[in-house]
Amino acid sequence: MRYIMELATAFLGSLGFAMLFHVRSQKLLLASLGGLLAWGIYLLMGLVTDQDVVRYFVSSVVLTVYAESLARIVKCPATLFIVTAAVPLIPGGSLYHTMEYFMRNDLAACSAQGLTTVLLAVAIAVGILFPTSIFQLVQRIGIFAKKSHK
Repeated sequence: MRYIMELATAFLGSLGFAMLFHVRSQKLLLASLGGLLAWGIYLLMGLVTDQDVVRYFVSSVVLTVYAESLARIVKCPATLFIVTAAVPLIPGGSLYHTMEYFMRNDLAACSAQGLTTVLLAVAIAVGILFPTSIFQLVQRIGIFAKKSHK
């Protein structure tokens, strides 16, 4: 039941964010499903590893492949799907705890939690950057290959 609630919350969070940024109604469901997918992968990766950085990275890679593929199918920018799908992955809890330790003047815990927060953010960023770069490289090679045949 807990996982169903988490997945529903991820979907609704992505949906709310998409609505906030006026995503067209035809693409709302697709954008929201990306958030559900991202969090679902995060939960599934929990069966493989307990390392949050790895779980966030793999989730980001999968959501980016989803977004890049969907962008080509529905003919719109991948950013629309990447941004809304990444919402459930934002490490807000980790950042909250970093600030909590700072306010308690527990600098050792603040430093450790701050490092974790930064690592999670980097995992998300690299997880998005890696497949996006591959998609762009393949697209450019495809374009150059088409031009060379003429």
